[in-house]
Amino acid sequence: MNSIEVDDFLTDLQMRDAERYALVERLRKLIHSVAPRVREEVKYGGLLFSGASPFCGLFSYERHVSLEFSRGAVLPDRHQVLEGNGKLRRHIKIEKVGDLFKKNVREYVDLAFSAVSSAKDAKPDGSART
Repeated sequence: MNSIEVDDFLTDLQMRDAERYALVERLRKLIHSVAPRVREEVKYGGLLFSGASPFCGLFSYERHVSLEFSRGAVLPDRHQVLEGNGKLRRHIKIEKVGDLFKKNVREYVDLAFSAVSSAKDAKPDGSART
């Protein structure tokens, strides 16, 4: 899903840093391939993606793009690429297109989307609704 605000955000990024824009676009395509009907909005200075609830965001910095996971602390990190030690969030720093494969980004996006999709069927304590 696209909006005027998302288009404006991307146009601005492309004008400021074409290389970073290309990386963000590649990540957006990957996210949309995992979750085709995901909602996308400009929020917190980046792009926020939501299914049943927000599950990830893209934030462009001078030297990297950060792929942030809303519930990253509960994601399995078998490739040891998640960074951060907050109560809920984790992120993956992506500096170049090759990092998408090297850091198994698709797997983490899929895990994050699945986590929020199944969370809508869970009680606040994480147990399944009956």
